[in-house]
Amino acid sequence: MKKLQIAVGIIRNAENAIFITRRAADAHMANKWEFPGGKIEAGETPEQALIRELQEEVGITAGQPSLYETLEYAFPDRHITLWFYLVETWQGEPWGKEGQPGEWIAASQLDAAAFPPANESVVARLIADAHAR
Repeated sequence: MKKLQIAVGIIRNAENAIFITRRAADAHMANKWEFPGGKIEAGETPEQALIRELQEEVGITAGQPSLYETLEYAFPDRHITLWFYLVETWQGEPWGKEGQPGEWIAASQLDAAAFPPANESVVARLIADAHAR
């Protein structure tokens, strides 16, 4: 079984909106919404991978991401470990640099977007946090 380590950025602005992107039609979990990020490469820490992936995917330089949650998820064909980081400061304006659609969505409305099953607990936590603010 394939094992993957993934660094994920929850880019949250001052208005408590979160930037999400849509997965490609030919990708695993096609057309689902996701938090930007990607695979951790050999020799990288999760935080280093996050910073690199956010530059590559959405064109921002993250400033001081903080670990929000780590979780493991098993699909029939792969096992993934996800390192979710909260990113509240950055340089640049996020956009779909690789051609993927991207948009800001209020944290309290995240349940309106279809996310992969591996993200559901983090989405629920972000919604609860939004209602507590």
